[in-house]
Amino acid sequence: MNSNGRGIMFRLIYLAVVFLASFATQAFAQVYHVKEMNTEQIKALDREKTVVILPGGILEQHGPYLPSFSDGYTNERLTQDLASAIVERPGWKVLVFPIIPLGTAPANIVGQTYVFPGSYTVRPSTLRAVFMDLATDIGEQGFRWIFVVHQHGGTPHSRALNQAGDYFHDIYGGHMVNLVGLVRPQALKDSDELRSEEERREDASSTHAGLSETNRILFLRPDLVSPAYKNAPPITPRDGKHRVEIAKAENWPGYWGSPRLATAAAGAKEWKVSSSRYIDLALKILDGFSYSQIKRHGDDIPPPAAPVAGVRTFREHNQTIEKKQQEWLKKKGLE
Repeated sequence: MNSNGRGIMFRLIYLAVVFLASFATQAFAQVYHVKEMNTEQIKALDREKTVVILPGGILEQHGPYLPSFSDGYTNERLTQDLASAIVERPGWKVLVFPIIPLGTAPANIVGQTYVFPGSYTVRPSTLRAVFMDLATDIGEQGFRWIFVVHQHGGTPHSRALNQAGDYFHDIYGGHMVNLVGLVRPQALKDSDELRSEEERREDASSTHAGLSETNRILFLRPDLVSPAYKNAPPITPRDGKHRVEIAKAENWPGYWGSPRLATAAAGAKEWKVSSSRYIDLALKILDGFSYSQIKRHGDDIPPPAAPVAGVRTFREHNQTIEKKQQEWLKKKGLE
């Protein structure tokens, strides 16, 4: 190739690089962070084609190997992936809120243990009130699309977020969707299907700080995983009753399953599947899909009418906390 031909080729490559960089910059520019914006910038957003994302992150003990903010790191990455997918659609923008580090019903309540290093949570009524308050401000400002990204499996937790979303829909006519509540059952099934028979047997489909979550954090934040996970003794519950018995033990380390089987490669594979499932559903909803036909996690297990270990007792625990706080406020004349 002569010098003239090489010059043309280099110019074409340069133009292609400039175009791609410009496209990427434009797409990135459609993802806004409310903490960085002024009032005029927020006012300028098209309410009908701007999706608000509310990411959460419960502070919940995840045993001796994973950080207490494990769910939060998952939510941060899922928020990024979801926002990127939405703004690929012409005209759509995303407004991302800062992480809300609040959640309820940590895993330790299964054993009726309400004080556990790493768990710093709120009552279900508090969580619901926080998200209803945010829904009110967002709805009053005319936004119509909200996705809640809050990866935590506690039933009272999901129920509170579902109810906040129902409030937004009924009062403002928009959509506030707790994505995890819709996807969680299938996500657990996906995770199980990616395991070998040995892994299924040893991990027993653990949903807390076991194989799956250790896989995920090894992929997302390997710097925060204790190397000791490789020698973690399997804690395999036979059934739900045995799971409760394990959690009630005085020396329970805070996990079920088998973290020792985890790898970052498995975490990457699981992430690709689970992230795609959340994103696909979110995009379908924006296209008009009626998500009300999907059974939501949290709604399928209603609060019990009679005492049940690990559930009713949790409710009574919350009532005790509320009474203590209300008595203090009354004493101080702060009702």
